[in-house]
Amino acid sequence: MKPKAFILAALIALAALPAHAQWADQVDTIFAQSTGWFVNLIFATLPTAGIIGVDLPWIVGWLVAGATVFTIYFGFIQFRAFGHALQLVRGKYSDPRDAGEVSHFQALATALSGTVGLGNIAGVAVAVSIGGAGATFWMILAGLLGMASKFTECTLGVKYRNEYPDGTVSGGPMYYLKKGFAERGLPLGGFMAVMFSIFCVLGSLGGGNMFQANQAASQVQSVLGIPTWITGLVLSVIVFAVIVGGIKSIARVTEKVVPFMGIGYFLTGLVILFANFDMIGWAFGEILRGAFTDSGIVGGFIGAIIQGFRRAAFSNEAGIGSAAIAHSAVRTKEPITEGFVSLLEPFIDTVLICTMTALVIIITGQLLVDAETGRYLLDDAGRIATAGGTAPGVPLTSAAFGSAFGWAPYALSLAVFLFAFSTMITWSYYGMKSWTYMFGEGKNREMVFKVIFCVFVFIGAVSSLGAVIDFSDAALFAMAIVNIIGLYFLMPIVKKELNSYLARLKSGEIKAYK
Repeated sequence: MKPKAFILAALIALAALPAHAQWADQVDTIFAQSTGWFVNLIFATLPTAGIIGVDLPWIVGWLVAGATVFTIYFGFIQFRAFGHALQLVRGKYSDPRDAGEVSHFQALATALSGTVGLGNIAGVAVAVSIGGAGATFWMILAGLLGMASKFTECTLGVKYRNEYPDGTVSGGPMYYLKKGFAERGLPLGGFMAVMFSIFCVLGSLGGGNMFQANQAASQVQSVLGIPTWITGLVLSVIVFAVIVGGIKSIARVTEKVVPFMGIGYFLTGLVILFANFDMIGWAFGEILRGAFTDSGIVGGFIGAIIQGFRRAAFSNEAGIGSAAIAHSAVRTKEPITEGFVSLLEPFIDTVLICTMTALVIIITGQLLVDAETGRYLLDDAGRIATAGGTAPGVPLTSAAFGSAFGWAPYALSLAVFLFAFSTMITWSYYGMKSWTYMFGEGKNREMVFKVIFCVFVFIGAVSSLGAVIDFSDAALFAMAIVNIIGLYFLMPIVKKELNSYLARLKSGEIKAYK
């Protein structure tokens, strides 16, 4: 049976099952029993409540610590190279004869499509509902630090990529872990590369696929009344139509969809902010006040720190290594240039879009505050009480936008659908490259993964496979454990590349093409 016929038959068969079929519950139960230990390990918290008033998720600390080390080691490269990164995205230094498949802008758009998504809409709402307005400050700081992590991993992704005779390339942590460790005479590089690939495949099917499809289908159903199986079927077919064309097809779509959805979402938020211009100063004052004081939230200002760092880490994926796979396909002979371009990613995702979402929620009065004490009012769950009792996540962001424009919840449904779609097609590429690293390159091997991926799109949309998605999310962040260990050992190579490039740029050896 041909791949297209197979996926269509599989989706029709799945569509015949009820949304909460017994098979889904059984799969969920099996996963919960067999993988619960792994999920609990990855998302475990350190017993710090007796010291700072709240437990600290160790994986968040791991990501932030790595970002801090890279920021200091490379001399705050995210600020020094910001202007040059913008020049590279505009194509000023791009030579069309260089090896690679996509431009700097297309690589950035593809990687952004994997990070700009539901985390910007739902995740920020959760962060401020737990950590208050002050969580926004720490979210911004974590985003700025994460720029250095992206710089490090994406430089290595290009440097150690495989270039094939037909012009295609393959790169990412699995390649620089194996090749980079071998180059430095270090052991276990190959083992770490395989472990990263396994976690990446699992993460792509869960956090980068089923979760996205599930949230998009749920939002469309709640606002427009369209059954989840229809949304799942449409998403599966569209995703397959795009990813069957490979990275060039994905890049062509993301370079159009990402700017459209990102700018549209951002501009809508800006209109709300400008309509409440007199409150912007007050909102930033609340962010700063909440960042360093106890405003009644559980865990005090430490809670704000943790929620801000956690949302930034979960949103921009700095240090996880996924973006290095997309950036490795860029046309360039200078690996460091894609490192420069990639540092723009956390800035756009976290510093701009996430901050705008938080400001809209704060300014539209979604978080309830006691008028006399200035402290947040908490609900029975210990979260900050919201206007109308709106649940945290997409509903809270939707309510914030809807308070200004009646049509906003409908537009947000479209945004959620597009965000989920773009995230899925990008993560399909991440998963496929990890799949082919383990099982070998080839059209047939790629097609097997693409069909599996699209079937999982439908499953995610129609099911409540909580344990399956929890396990896949844990696998996604397990990627960061392997990746950051590798980055610590390979960052001297990146520094050598950086010093060489900056010296040649200063001397005029590296010239602009435009």
